Amino acid sequence: QVQLVESGGGLVQPGGSLRLSCAASGNILSINFMGWYRQAPGKQRELVAVISSGGSTNYADSVKGRFTISRDNAKNTVDLQMNSLKPEDTAVYYCNVRNVRTGGLGYVAELWGKGTLVTVSS
Repeated sequence: QVQLVESGGGLVQPGGSLRLSCAASGNILSINFMGWYRQAPGKQRELVAVISSGGSTNYADSVKGRFTISRDNAKNTVDLQMNSLKPEDTAVYYCNVRNVRTGGLGYVAELWGKGTLVTVSS
């Protein structure tokens, strides 16, 4: 049984910073992709950043240069450092993992966290 726990959301002023964390727990052997998505009110859910098991990253154009995604394969955690935050970054941020191998030849194609709210406002 694999579970995701997110933390780090909150209220921050424009130009400020937040760090989101997501920890995957369970009998995990490997996770191919770990990432963050977000959904603003009235908007579609969108990819923010993703990182592969080898460390390759992809970012949405809107966050390039401001956000940094990182992971610890040994701890099965992924973080999102968010700097120079803008009001348009306000959204519920969801942790996402894909292609998870577990003990006993188990496999989880995709799993979502419950989400953590980030509000950027003065």
